[in-house]
Amino acid sequence: MANGELNFQQGVPERAPREVIHAPRDAGRQGVGAAAGIAVHVAGLDWQAVADELTAHGYAIAPGLLTAPECAAVAAQYAQPQLFRSRVVMAQHGFGAGQYQYFRYPLPSVVAALRQSLYAPLAAIANRWHEVLDIAARFPPDHADFLARCHAAGQARPTPLLLQYGPGDYNCLHQDLYGEHVFPLQAAILLSEPGADFEGGEFVLTEQRPRMQSRLEVVPLKRGDLVIFPVNHRPVQGARGNVYRVAMRHGVSRLRAGSRHTLGIIFHDAT
Repeated sequence: MANGELNFQQGVPERAPREVIHAPRDAGRQGVGAAAGIAVHVAGLDWQAVADELTAHGYAIAPGLLTAPECAAVAAQYAQPQLFRSRVVMAQHGFGAGQYQYFRYPLPSVVAALRQSLYAPLAAIANRWHEVLDIAARFPPDHADFLARCHAAGQARPTPLLLQYGPGDYNCLHQDLYGEHVFPLQAAILLSEPGADFEGGEFVLTEQRPRMQSRLEVVPLKRGDLVIFPVNHRPVQGARGNVYRVAMRHGVSRLRAGSRHTLGIIFHDAT
C-alpha cells in the first residue's frame, strides 16, 4: 500500500493502537515561523500509518504536532473575541457543559496552516473511503477547491473552533456535519496537559456497527497531540469480506478539575 491507501481485501488484524511515526520536528521551526514549520511537520507524517490506524481503530494520533508554547498561544486566542464569528454555550443547546467559539475568516496563521496542510493527505484517504463504500462524491487535492464547492452550496461560514472546559464540563456525543457537503475526516489538538492542567476530560469515540451494541474508545492524548477521526462514518470490513458503514460519534467526558482547551479542525464550512 502507498499514499494512504486502505487494504480491505485482507482486513486489518486487531492490535493495540500506536502513535503515528513522524519525522523529527525541524530544529529551525522557530526560524521559519510556526505556520511554515507546521506544514513541514505535517508533510513528514507517516500517512500510510495514519490510514492503517484509521482502518484498524477509527482514529490516528500524531504526537506532539504543536509545541507547548504553540499550544499556549492558540489557547490564549480564546480571550480575543475579534478572532471569532460566534460563541456557543453548550448547556443552552443541550450539547453538554462548557463553551466553544468558531473562528472567523481570515483564520489565524497556525489554524490556517493546519487546515490546509492536513487536507491534501486526508483527501486521499477520504477518496478511498468513498470508493470502497460506493459513494460517488470525490474530494479535490486542493482545499481551496473543496471550499469553493462548499461556498457555492451556501456553506460559507468557517468551522475551525476553540473549545473551553472547566470543572464539571463535558461534551455530549455528536457529529460535526453542518450542511450538504461533508468532508469525512476531522482533527483535534489537545492544547492543555492532562494531569497538570486538568483531570478527567477524556476524548471519547463510539462506533455503532449494524446489529451490534455501540463500542467505546477512550483516546489517550497529551498536550500538543493531534487526533484524526471520522466526522460521520467509516468503512469496516465484515466477516464475509463485505465493506459496510459504521456510524461514529465523538465527545469529551466530564472534567473533574482544572481547565482544558482544544483546537478543532473541520474541513467543510457551515451553512
